[in-house]
Amino acid sequence: MVNAKHLATFILGAAAGVALHKYLQTEEGEKMFEDLKTKANDLKSEAEGAIDKMPEYFEQLKTQGSDALKKYTPEAEKMLQDLLDSLQGKGNAPSATVEK
Repeated sequence: MVNAKHLATFILGAAAGVALHKYLQTEEGEKMFEDLKTKANDLKSEAEGAIDKMPEYFEQLKTQGSDALKKYTPEAEKMLQDLLDSLQGKGNAPSATVEK
């Protein structure tokens, strides 16, 4: 059911569309439209550049993650081994204790 509120909204929308169309026909409107097209093209180029760099970025993350694992894994292995040894009554107690 169409009521007066819906009809008024439609009429205002149509009037805004007509006004925008007339504004875009002016020199100032054409300049604004060209500026918008330029900005849209710049954003498109920027997005395409980001997409092109994505594989390189993920490869870098993979490499850095792998390097971090290589660096910290021996320490983690030693800590776990010390913990297991202490639980089994072998060797020294672990250097760090966990509080609850």
